[in-house]
Amino acid sequence: MTTDRPFEFRGFNHLALVCSDMQRTVDFYSGVLGMPLTKTVELPGGLGQHFFFDAGNGNSLAFFWFTEAPDGIPGASAPVEKPGFGEWISAVSSMNHIAFDVPAEKFVEYRRKLKEAGVAVGPVVNHDDSETQVARQMHPGVYVRSFYFQDPDGILLEFACWLREFTPDDVAHTPRTASERRIRALANQR
Repeated sequence: MTTDRPFEFRGFNHLALVCSDMQRTVDFYSGVLGMPLTKTVELPGGLGQHFFFDAGNGNSLAFFWFTEAPDGIPGASAPVEKPGFGEWISAVSSMNHIAFDVPAEKFVEYRRKLKEAGVAVGPVVNHDDSETQVARQMHPGVYVRSFYFQDPDGILLEFACWLREFTPDDVAHTPRTASERRIRALANQR
């Protein structure tokens, strides 16, 4: 692994999403998830608002509320459902989901807390390198555990905890291209 990088990244400054109701967003992210609201902005010309939440480790999750934002389109701008419950594919250039890194020792507790708060959570997923990429039971090849849930606007969220360090052997696949995606789409139309 090379340490000679052209840019020094220190994580994410912020990820900015769009919500339909800023009060409901504040209630969910601060009230349910416990993310402190750190900065609020009224956009000029009555355009809307931009609020920032502390996501930990110096990272922020931000939301825009635009007075004239069009409604999202499930299955295009965001997944329709949680993985395992329905269609979770989203369109090119969309944001599919946000995975929050949580401590492995608190993983089960955090899932319980969300359920107690009335949040519909998906099952625990033990991600591994098997053909299905999901293990029913824990084993040394499980590299991350997670579960999915959605915010009030249907934004797909995930609580995930890494279970092992990655090695160069974990980078083993050739990147696919746009032309391969189009060929597969055409084949599925026939």
